[in-house]
Amino acid sequence: MYLAHQSWPELGDYAAAESLAVVPLGSTEQHGPHLPEGTDHMIAEALAREATDRTGHLCTPPVPIGVSSHHRQFPGTMWVEAPVFRDYVESLSRNLTAHGIDRIVYVNAHGGNVAHLREVGRRLHEDGTAYAIEWMWDESIPDLIDEVFETPGPHGGPKETAMIMHIANELVHENRLEAARDGGAVFDYDAERVHGATTFYDCIENSPNGVFGDQTDATPEIGAELFEAATDQLVALLEWLDAQPIEDLMPEPYLEPRSGDGPESGDSR
Repeated sequence: MYLAHQSWPELGDYAAAESLAVVPLGSTEQHGPHLPEGTDHMIAEALAREATDRTGHLCTPPVPIGVSSHHRQFPGTMWVEAPVFRDYVESLSRNLTAHGIDRIVYVNAHGGNVAHLREVGRRLHEDGTAYAIEWMWDESIPDLIDEVFETPGPHGGPKETAMIMHIANELVHENRLEAARDGGAVFDYDAERVHGATTFYDCIENSPNGVFGDQTDATPEIGAELFEAATDQLVALLEWLDAQPIEDLMPEPYLEPRSGDGPESGDSR
């Protein structure tokens, strides 16, 4: 059920019977010379819409701009500062709880959002408002990604290229795939560390054109396979979360007062 396409009576019926919502989030940022800037939020929304169509759960409109200042050297990249992003997502989430939602899945397709979505989920969990968790599509199917790509790349690589080929092939500049590969970098996780310290802050410091991996390995057929596998994982997560009693999802008290503690006990220490 896509919230933006419903009227309030249908949404009222949903809230009376269900308590789970899916929020797709991504970014609007450079994805190399071959992919659209909306790659991340397009992937997140497509997966969220497909999974909620299958399960009947509520899907909100996407949050299309995230924490992306590390891509700011490339034209068109948009971003908000991390505290603004966290506060916005928290406010949106609390808005959902006002309508009876008590569990939320953030369907996220941008790595720069991960830590901040986890922080929002922690805040909501800690005060007992809702159980909100972050889900990344590629982290749900790592074995399949390793099987179909020799050099998948963490950003703008063949896995995202294949997904957009499946979702919106008309937006992929297929005549630039070799240029994307040759002008980018094969990502080496050790390259960013010197004596144990992470030494770079911006994407361009690791890749001249902003992307990693071998984009020429991507095909629409592989994209369809990735999309189906990730959707299956998301559907399973939604069904699992929907089945949990809310009391099992909320935190237990961390510290219980000890007998005799406090000023009324007469303890003058």
